[in-house]
Amino acid sequence: MAGKPLVIVTRKLPEAIEARMAELFDARFNRLDEPMSHDDLAAAMAEADVLVPTVTDRIGPELIEKAGPRLKLIAQFGTGIDNIDVEAAVKRKITVTNTPSVLTEDTADMTMALILAVPRRLNEGARRLRNNRGVWPGWSPTWMLGHRIGGKKLGILGMGRIGQAVAHRARAFGLEVHYHNRNPVNSVIEKELGATYWDSFDRMLREIDILSVNCPHTPATYHLLNERRIAIMKPDAYVVNTARGEVVDQDALITALEEGRLGGAGLDVFEREPAIDPRLLKLENVVLLPHMSSATVEGRLEMGERVLINIRVWMDGEKPPDRVIPAIL
Repeated sequence: MAGKPLVIVTRKLPEAIEARMAELFDARFNRLDEPMSHDDLAAAMAEADVLVPTVTDRIGPELIEKAGPRLKLIAQFGTGIDNIDVEAAVKRKITVTNTPSVLTEDTADMTMALILAVPRRLNEGARRLRNNRGVWPGWSPTWMLGHRIGGKKLGILGMGRIGQAVAHRARAFGLEVHYHNRNPVNSVIEKELGATYWDSFDRMLREIDILSVNCPHTPATYHLLNERRIAIMKPDAYVVNTARGEVVDQDALITALEEGRLGGAGLDVFEREPAIDPRLLKLENVVLLPHMSSATVEGRLEMGERVLINIRVWMDGEKPPDRVIPAIL
């Protein structure tokens, strides 16, 4: 396209990325680093050539329908695109891109950290020391006993890039890897991971000791882990979720934890973010994180670079490398 496009960014990005954007484009930034209101987002979409949103921006069909004629690219700063109605955008001839792969290792690291933290009661131990100003009774053969993870069965829900990265790490800790996916992964990858495929999520849930949720949020995965499925898990099993809160029926999970029908949970995402259900805060056997699995300096910089590449390729009249293709096409 001729001239610099107007690029509106909805949240504050790393300084190096904003500086580069300012050089390349007619860029407008959100200096407050707070989510845009619905009206502000609509106003941005009415005048921008390119919108750079994040997961906190809900871009549904109503907003897309009201978008200005200049808006031709929504370059998501993030991997997940469940906050954008991609089908509605494509119908309006608006290209949608994301930043896949760059957060795989960071998210897998945090998933593994939660897999370790919950059974070994790391959060409880740290809280005991802080709350008691460092005073504790000393080592005891029976105090703060957790469970080893070596030899336990890990079930991975969603064996994409992140699921596979989690499986690699899990094997190093002696976990037995099982997974449920729409389809089995390539047999070479499956053999490398030593992973067992289950075509039935229910049957896998009955066997595993730890469930790691690593699938995207779509209409098909909404509340995939529901009250019925939680009920068939082992009473000492653990649930770890670093994907999307909507995949798990949070109310059913909390009830099971309160009633002692699960061993514990490690949650980095929540169903109604940023709100945290106060019942979760009262549970000792739950580790809660503020959606920080992808929060590394390196990851954010790489995400920004992918956004820049997608915009520049689009400016050249080519198809961006990270174009999202909706299921209807």
